[in-house]
Amino acid sequence: MVSQGAAGRGARTVRAEVALKTIGTDPRSPERTRRVLEQALVFAGASFAAVYTPDDDGERLLRLAESAGVPRTAYGLRESYPRDGHSPAAEAYRARRPVWLGPADLADEADARRMTSRDVHLAALPVADGTGGCLLAVSEDPDGFGPEERGCLELVAEAVVCPVRTAVEQAEELRGTAFALAMDTGRVEVGDAILDLFGLTPEEFDGRVESLLGLTVPEDLPSLMSVVEADHMTIGERELEFRVLQPTGPPRWLRLRGRLLPGGEGHAARLVGTVTDASSLRAGITDVARVQRLAATLATAGTVRDVSQAVVAALRVPLRADRIALAELENERLVVTVLDPPEAEAWPELWQTEWRTEWPDAPVRAMPTLAAALREGRAQIWPAGTALEPALAEVGPGGLAVLPLPAGGRMAGACLIGWDTPHDFGPDERTLLTASAGLVGQALTRAHAFDAEHELVGMLQRQLLPRRLPQLPGAVAVARYLPATAGLEVGGDWYDVIPLPDNQVALVIGDVQGHSTAAATLMGQMRTALRAYAAEGHPPDVVVSHANRLLLELETDLFATCAYVQVDMEAGTAWCVRAGHPPPVLRHPDGSTEIAEAEGGPPLGVLTQAEFPMTPLRLQRGTVVALTTDGLVETAQCDIDTGLERLAHDLAVSDPSHLGLVADALLGNAPRSDDVALLLMRYDGMAVRPLREGWTVWRVPEAARHARRFTRRTLLTWGVRPDVMDPALLVVSELVTNALVHTDGRVRLDLTLINHRLRVAVTDSSPRTPVKPTSLGWEATGGRGILLVEAMAEAWGTVPVSGGKQVWCELQLDG
Repeated sequence: MVSQGAAGRGARTVRAEVALKTIGTDPRSPERTRRVLEQALVFAGASFAAVYTPDDDGERLLRLAESAGVPRTAYGLRESYPRDGHSPAAEAYRARRPVWLGPADLADEADARRMTSRDVHLAALPVADGTGGCLLAVSEDPDGFGPEERGCLELVAEAVVCPVRTAVEQAEELRGTAFALAMDTGRVEVGDAILDLFGLTPEEFDGRVESLLGLTVPEDLPSLMSVVEADHMTIGERELEFRVLQPTGPPRWLRLRGRLLPGGEGHAARLVGTVTDASSLRAGITDVARVQRLAATLATAGTVRDVSQAVVAALRVPLRADRIALAELENERLVVTVLDPPEAEAWPELWQTEWRTEWPDAPVRAMPTLAAALREGRAQIWPAGTALEPALAEVGPGGLAVLPLPAGGRMAGACLIGWDTPHDFGPDERTLLTASAGLVGQALTRAHAFDAEHELVGMLQRQLLPRRLPQLPGAVAVARYLPATAGLEVGGDWYDVIPLPDNQVALVIGDVQGHSTAAATLMGQMRTALRAYAAEGHPPDVVVSHANRLLLELETDLFATCAYVQVDMEAGTAWCVRAGHPPPVLRHPDGSTEIAEAEGGPPLGVLTQAEFPMTPLRLQRGTVVALTTDGLVETAQCDIDTGLERLAHDLAVSDPSHLGLVADALLGNAPRSDDVALLLMRYDGMAVRPLREGWTVWRVPEAARHARRFTRRTLLTWGVRPDVMDPALLVVSELVTNALVHTDGRVRLDLTLINHRLRVAVTDSSPRTPVKPTSLGWEATGGRGILLVEAMAEAWGTVPVSGGKQVWCELQLDG
């Protein structure tokens, strides 16, 4: 029973005092130091705690001796500080009094630029064991270390006994099952017992740490690399278990205990420790290394799913739990991000009724016990037989642990751990769960922000690329885009398919230099510009030249490559223009392939007076045109010529009747290190070719009558009955008259007939678009032309053409 005096000091401080008194083991052992530091994570809300001790080699430094929580590099903390310097550690060491710093104070510190996050609070307290050591703690809570948290840190500083390791003890480690790894060269000295565990003889071992890592189970490499790479490990002792492959049978479990020793002047740091056989040992839940391993894993977890899976891997097996769930708290709803096991039948009935798509979405109000735990913000453990609401009781009939996940002054979510058979909760389990909760909450918040930003970047990328490809007359086109990684960088690769008049189609693919928002924005500008220039009716070389001029006028430091292929669907011909881009690859109907020998110009945005020559391509029915960016055909290990040959080979052995499957196979079979855009078009030829005829209109008083006569003769030649020609003749008369009256220069009339649908197009040299009148009085003598065209035609419109315009309309002829 707690006394009234103790209660006045705060329940958290009392619990911290009790927890510190129950820690056993040798007072100066590194294991005890780690467990003491861990209490700063549990009771003071710290995300990092470390003890620094004065050296005895004459350098007058405070060196990092042990730490717990998030790796120190996340906060820009050093491995050592001069004792006579102005760092918080040195000031607490010299003055023998605590130093409390908030974000504003830390901004003035010399190490502020090393900090990845400056919205933190730092505490430095002298330890009380007489060695002159110093305790450092960091909190990401916006309120920092309040009075109760400061009291807990003072208790931790009083309980710390700095670990002492003599040179003799360090040398003792290098026997039998011991190793010493030089962090700068990767050379490792190992005992014969370690080589035997890895299945090697001294003659077979080359002294490289990579040779040992190559024998481990791939799934265990990330956690192992977090220890043997200097960038991921801080000064102090670490412990983890991993598996090595065996010639026969299952992998063997090994246990690594290591300590990173700082190097002196002119010498690199060394990792020394032991590797022993852990096959017969049960992974104990009291192992503080599991918290360290979880912290290292969470430091590199990018997404919410990564964080969730790391928690399951770190807690379910050592706790021998039957189920574990991690959930985010969003608007009073428990949005579960991972369940283990994932089957719906393994979870409460209420969760199943709330099942939505892949994961459940359970209301917190249906679980008042959970809601109370979230309000209190501390771990709650209920043994078997506790009366809980069904939504929670069925999660852990043999015992239930609920871990609120604090982050940034709020609850980011909750972790539920359940057992089916009665489970005894020891003090070490409670410490492990509580220490993990703070780490997971902060990681979950960071990952949620990463996911949101990644979705925003992905949405930007999708908006800049075509949502769908148009249906083509006599051809089928598919496209694919794949980013290089799941990071937040957005690429500059793009593709487009542009339908043009007279059954012409432009295929475009390009790549803007770099991976950034600027590259993506420029990509959107270039795609829009090429589409606009193509719609104006310019030939391919002029389209690309205009895009080059535009990019130069934008005054950007970026350049772009581009391949532009304009295909005539009626004739089966194409013209290709390249601007520093890989050429098209053609697959012919007989299965043979060729890399088009298309002469190319420089990338866009490089030279003002650049030439972009056109190369003709001949297409047969069944020919596949493949356009791609260099990410598919060029890597650090493969030059672009070899990559194009590989693409041609993969295209030759594909089945072009399923173009989507071909695109997926081309992307899946090739190594990638960059963004990839891929555009495929299979030319099938038009089943019915349109009939065309054109005429230059004479500027004479009876021009409209001559245009009608030309139209009548043409339609009769095409087999159109005279009794259905009147609408076409009226439309031709109105459009030609408007062009002659309102414009100067050349006027041209073009007729196209396909499947009894007639297209009438009149082109003039004026860019001014005809305007439909909103109202006409009875006395008006003009302005009815466009209204008549609109009334008679199925559709009409106007498009810019080479400095002028083309007014067109389409009519359905019933004969």
